[in-house]
Amino acid sequence: MPQRHSKNNNDLAYFTYDEKKKLGYGTQRERLGKDSIKPFDACSLCLKPFIDPMCCHKGHVFCRECILECFLAQKKDIQRRLAAHASQKNQDKDEEEERLMLQKARELDEFDQQNHGALPRYSDKSQSQDKNGFHGANSVKATSFEEEALRTMKAFWLPSATPGASVRVEAPETHTVCPEGKEKLKLKNLFAIRFTEDNSEEEEKKAKSSSTSSYDKTYICPSCKVTLTNTMSLVALSSCGHVFCKKCGEKFMPVDKVCLVCDKPCKDRNLVGLKKGGTGFAEHDDHLEAKEYKHLGSGSGLGMVRMGKT
Repeated sequence: MPQRHSKNNNDLAYFTYDEKKKLGYGTQRERLGKDSIKPFDACSLCLKPFIDPMCCHKGHVFCRECILECFLAQKKDIQRRLAAHASQKNQDKDEEEERLMLQKARELDEFDQQNHGALPRYSDKSQSQDKNGFHGANSVKATSFEEEALRTMKAFWLPSATPGASVRVEAPETHTVCPEGKEKLKLKNLFAIRFTEDNSEEEEKKAKSSSTSSYDKTYICPSCKVTLTNTMSLVALSSCGHVFCKKCGEKFMPVDKVCLVCDKPCKDRNLVGLKKGGTGFAEHDDHLEAKEYKHLGSGSGLGMVRMGKT
């Protein structure tokens, strides 16, 4: 079947929208669907159904193993950056000491030549050395105008004008951060959460009749027995970890001051709102547009590469 001529005309004086997308460079935008958004019962790191879930006070849920590995990797990176920063400070200190030593030796040499030479010599620091190492075509010393031009011109092909800026290592932060919210987070600030599985007779019959995996679990609110979905707002108690729908949590917890499952005392500050899952609808979800800037142009093979969530 022939291809559509509207996408392959190639005879217009301007680029069409489809031709711009095929170029493969510039800012590429794409609308994300439900398949690109994490559900509420998935880990924010491995994007799989969570195992031993743990939550931060911002409502981000992680697998216990995933968040521990993330913290370990962050601490190793902090140690590496601290070692690099300390090495850079020692190098700067050595270079400063060497510069002062050379300056002192130069001053002593000039003093010795002025006092023990046949004729007194007057040193001019501004003209004693030419930093650019270039004195014109006839090896005549350059004038002040030429020196200024040589000092300011961007002649990267000259060895004396080659940029030699060193990469500076800034002092790193010594605290770990949440991989999802980018705020300060410690291991002691995390708490385990508990979802209530739906163990009704109908669900058991479905599980026996269909060959579903162990990851296909259905969770319910332990108070109103409503099935939890991506469209619902959920809250968790940081004191015991039980998860409820937001309606039950805001209606009963502030009044009873206890958990509806384990009767453990709780306060208003123990209610933590969990991040909702994605549905793919713009009214419910945020950040449904992915943006990516590509430096490579046509011929790189990246023109039709699909983007992930950014």
